[in-house]
Amino acid sequence: MPEPTEDATFHDDDWYAEELVDRHFVRCSFQRVDLTEALTQGAVFTECDFGNVRFNASRHTASAFIRCTFRRCNFFDAEFTGCKLVGSSFTDCDLRPLRIDGGDWSFVTLTRADLRDARLTGVRMREADLVGADLTDATVTGVDLSGAQLDGCRLTRADLRGSDLTALDPSAVERAGALIDPEQAVVLAQALGFRIG
Repeated sequence: MPEPTEDATFHDDDWYAEELVDRHFVRCSFQRVDLTEALTQGAVFTECDFGNVRFNASRHTASAFIRCTFRRCNFFDAEFTGCKLVGSSFTDCDLRPLRIDGGDWSFVTLTRADLRDARLTGVRMREADLVGADLTDATVTGVDLSGAQLDGCRLTRADLRGSDLTALDPSAVERAGALIDPEQAVVLAQALGFRIG
């Protein structure tokens, strides 16, 4: 891997369709950078700050955004495959429609995030903060949500099959029409105080 770029600031740069392969950025600031249709592969961003960055239609594979902050960024049609975003936070970001396949998003902060129609499959989201997030019509299958904060979540018509729902209090979320499997039904019944006989 090349030497990391450290403590740099990028303002109003046009990185449209840029290919960032095996690049490493540490404590860098990206402000109003256009990463539309950009590709990252094996790239690592550590403790970087992204403000008003356009990630529209970008593709990220086996990349890492560790303890990064995203403020007012646009992720329209963005896709993350096998990526690591441990400890990162998203504030006032446009996340629709977002696709996440695999990877580790543990300890991510997505408080009140609009994730309607999002597709989250096979990703680890242990102890993620999803308080008040809107996952209406989302696909959330095979997701490890153990220890996640889910109070106030909207899960209306969400497909939750195969996900770890042990941290979910069914009485604290909107859940009309949400789809679960039989094993999850037992877990949620027990969370509501039912005994399974």
